[in-house]
Amino acid sequence: MSDIFSIFNTSASALLAQSVRLNTVASNLANANVATRTADDAYKPKEVLFQTVLDEADPDRAAMPVRVAQVVDSPAKAIPYYEPNHPLANEEGYIFRPAITVVEEMANMMSASRSYEANVEVMNTTRQLLQRTLQIGAAS
Repeated sequence: MSDIFSIFNTSASALLAQSVRLNTVASNLANANVATRTADDAYKPKEVLFQTVLDEADPDRAAMPVRVAQVVDSPAKAIPYYEPNHPLANEEGYIFRPAITVVEEMANMMSASRSYEANVEVMNTTRQLLQRTLQIGAAS
């Protein structure tokens, strides 16, 4: 029976991790076109780092929960754009925007969303199996 609950634990941890990933993608997309006067002031895109959690109760490591280890700033440098008429342009006529590729962020969002949906489906299937097992036990 503890194996069944480890499935719920693993899926629940994955749901939480993918939720953080979706929020991070949303933040990156919201700031993709924010211009600044200097490269240092530009928004730093965020990346989520996952880590598996070792479970001493599961020596076979059949179900390993995941957690968000860190949300880190991307090492990518801000991109300069020559726009001398922009109100934030520096003395040389440049503004800086974060190094965010909208297509890449959309792919990350789709991947996180699909992973989230898959883990919801795992939890629903496990719940249905538990209900059927209880029905079989009650019928005996």
